[in-house]
Amino acid sequence: MNSQPARNAVIIETRGVGKRFASTTALAGVDMRVRAGEVTCVLGDNGAGKSTLIKILAGVHPHSFGELLIDGAAHQFTSPRQALLAGIATVYQDLAMVPLMPVWRNFFLGGELVGPFGLLKTRTMKHQTRVELQKMGIVLRDVDQPVGTLSGGERQSVAIARAVYRGARVLILDEPTAALGVKQSALVLANIAEAKARGVGVILITHNPQHAWQVGDSFLVLNRGANLGQYRREDITQDELTELMAGTPAV
Repeated sequence: MNSQPARNAVIIETRGVGKRFASTTALAGVDMRVRAGEVTCVLGDNGAGKSTLIKILAGVHPHSFGELLIDGAAHQFTSPRQALLAGIATVYQDLAMVPLMPVWRNFFLGGELVGPFGLLKTRTMKHQTRVELQKMGIVLRDVDQPVGTLSGGERQSVAIARAVYRGARVLILDEPTAALGVKQSALVLANIAEAKARGVGVILITHNPQHAWQVGDSFLVLNRGANLGQYRREDITQDELTELMAGTPAV
């Protein structure tokens, strides 16, 4: 597992990072800093370039120009595995879970604990799942229940706790509240705050400025692939943030 850096230390920095697909520029000149123990919100409507940016950070697409720095050193990810080795974990909207499998199996999916003769350490994994979920403030009735029986917010919570347990230094969340109601969204936002409190740098991708404002320390706004700037919380109001997303410059 990766060790956590000092709180507020810059883990990821992009300098003019962009992506071209043939003759089309999908993302142009993004400058961003992601710090340990902070939530960096990336905002914009559909087609703003949010997905392209997170795929660059997650190792799905190598950037075409600019610099991507991890702990101050230049990187060019060519696979998601390279991003994971750097401590960057991404929770996409599909959550990478198997609905019919129990919660504990999903929690350890791809990283199962194996004992003598190749037997799964079932009891240990169940216990560890309960402990790690409780650390994040998540209490489930039964870790043996299929993960598909959980609410949307609970599934997001399990995915967040799983990434933190596996040593993520930076956790990228792709529109985690997009399909959730008020109560379930509040649960996910609480888990984001808990991950932040544990020193994880969180990148929250969202088109909802209200949710961003509840947990964000800084806000990067994108519009049609263009970077409209990254603002610290003390340098912008919620109204200005909303106006900037709508295409009105913040004063």
